[in-house]
Amino acid sequence: MKFFWIIPFFLLQETEAFLMKNTRVKLCLQASPMNGNLLLEDCDPESDFQDWSWQGDSLVNHGTQSCLSAGASAVQTSPCGSAGYTGWDCWNSLLSPLGSSQGYLVANRKGVALTNVQGLKAQWQDAAGRSVCEEKEQGRYFAAALASTHVYEHTAGNATLMLGMDQDKLEELLWFFRREDASTWNYSVLTLSFVAMILGLFLLALNIMRNRKRKIQMYKEAVQNTQQAELEAKQALMPMQGYSPPEPQKQEPQDQRSGDVTVQWKDGTVTSLYRERSEDAL
Repeated sequence: MKFFWIIPFFLLQETEAFLMKNTRVKLCLQASPMNGNLLLEDCDPESDFQDWSWQGDSLVNHGTQSCLSAGASAVQTSPCGSAGYTGWDCWNSLLSPLGSSQGYLVANRKGVALTNVQGLKAQWQDAAGRSVCEEKEQGRYFAAALASTHVYEHTAGNATLMLGMDQDKLEELLWFFRREDASTWNYSVLTLSFVAMILGLFLLALNIMRNRKRKIQMYKEAVQNTQQAELEAKQALMPMQGYSPPEPQKQEPQDQRSGDVTVQWKDGTVTSLYRERSEDAL
């Protein structure tokens, strides 16, 4: 298991190098291979003298293999572990000498210096725009991950003992399940998916047909109810239209004489009062 962790460790060693670009002047910190001086030059990711990396609290230049140090008069590079060696701490994303109150690493016209300025001149970023202090935190996380591998190996060994098999047997089983052919499972899942799709389409068609039949039935019932209501209304109007009061019977007027009294009854008949009496009187 250690071998698998050693490989990404060396790979990360190649990728953890970063540029130190000043936010204000937009130039990168470069170490001089001759006298250890520090320069501010145009950023060049291909230059090893502009590549820096965190190793603990030290900033190491990949071109000179020396550490960034703060002397009494200037900031320069010196051999790591020497008397002039200086560690660096991060405070509010600003670089300052570890255990010292000399100030912060600031870019100026001559190069770099230590002052109490906390503006953009004291901010250093990598090529991606991240703070150099963030690179330090990532290095700490990776170191903690490497340290945790020993704990993982210890717990893995205890797990194999609890399972009742040795480490080689467990790794063989793991390798078997990793390289197992999954074609059968893939075909099974594909078949089940196809069956589920067919079943879904069948249920959808059945639901559409039932909805259509229900709408047709509701339409027929509505038409039948409307016709029944119209028929009842017509039947209710027919007796009123067929009834007509009887017309009074008209009788031809008879010759009336003076003194005759005639009465017209409801059935239309007309009778004369005192007619018989008048005849008898004659």
